Amino acid sequence: MTVQMRKHTLIPVLLLLTIVCSITSKAQSDLDTILPVRGFCIAAPQKAGIDAFTTFITKELAPRQVNTLILRVDYNYEYGSHPELRDSNALSKADVKKLVAACKQSKIRLIPQVNLLGHQSWASTTHNLLRVYPQFDETPHVKMPEKYAWPNADGLYCKSYCPLHPEVHKIVFELVDEICEVFETDAFHAGMDEVFYLGDDKCPRCSGRDKAELFANEVRKIRDHLALSKRELWIWGDRLIDGKTTGIGMWEASFNNSHRAIDMIPKDVFICDWHYERPDKTPVLFAAKGIRVATSPWRNPTNAVAQLNDMISFRKGSTAEMKQYFQGMVQTVWSPAQSFLDEFYGKSKNPNPGPNSQSACFRALFDAIRDVK
Repeated sequence: MTVQMRKHTLIPVLLLLTIVCSITSKAQSDLDTILPVRGFCIAAPQKAGIDAFTTFITKELAPRQVNTLILRVDYNYEYGSHPELRDSNALSKADVKKLVAACKQSKIRLIPQVNLLGHQSWASTTHNLLRVYPQFDETPHVKMPEKYAWPNADGLYCKSYCPLHPEVHKIVFELVDEICEVFETDAFHAGMDEVFYLGDDKCPRCSGRDKAELFANEVRKIRDHLALSKRELWIWGDRLIDGKTTGIGMWEASFNNSHRAIDMIPKDVFICDWHYERPDKTPVLFAAKGIRVATSPWRNPTNAVAQLNDMISFRKGSTAEMKQYFQGMVQTVWSPAQSFLDEFYGKSKNPNPGPNSQSACFRALFDAIRDVK
């Protein structure tokens, strides 16, 4: 083939590539307008699962146009600031950089999570912060049971740290700064869901204080610290919903009056509004307060698609002023990363027969997002 012939052959190929790229770019732009946040939240992988998970990011999340990945890290990192708080066999800096690189390649915003305030224990296990620093415990009089059961006489679900302890924030903020730095992120997820122990009557610092003010002040303290580094705060939204008035209950909403904090927290905090049993329309509550919100499903595909349709409807039916607060969807996974991957790739079976599973919900939600017009 002559040089002239090759030139004529290349021109239509290059033109075709230009058209394809233009169409892809327009489709991406349209989806960003319809649904700005398309998120996935899961526990950070264990060290042995890093390579498999980075492949999942590039081969599964990116093609589904996931643009936000929340990784629940907690103590699964080799913290230099507080090595006493590391999990055994925690992720190294090099491990994290593999995750960072995969997300950069896939144009996915990476947000680490460390549970603050609540979720400082689970079942019969005290997590690292309160295990190493028991003086931070909001309820030291509540002893961890050998065998956990719910309900129980102590009302124990998860322990909390005392938000008014004078030494707790120095330590947790050092962890926050370090994890944000290594993840090269502009946002941090603090959890703050299912906080049942707050302003305990036996706490020498919190007793008698307004629980809404305690919660709001902790949100503000974390938000203000992050703002020093131009990072934004994300949290779960359940403690800001009135569980009694809405009938949503004590798990996906508040029964201890912390819901009034919704009028006290900074407006630039981002809310992940999780509802797993019914597609409750509480994003409207947050948007009406001028707070950005994304809906978070779990394992019910039917609910997830309904919640997606609601979110799209909220954006379409809102004024220009309100539309900006309805941000999108964040699929949640509450098993270890490797367990989810095994289920997703068919290496393990769903222990609960029927249509509901984390992987089925993930597939249904992002299949529906793919078809959004």
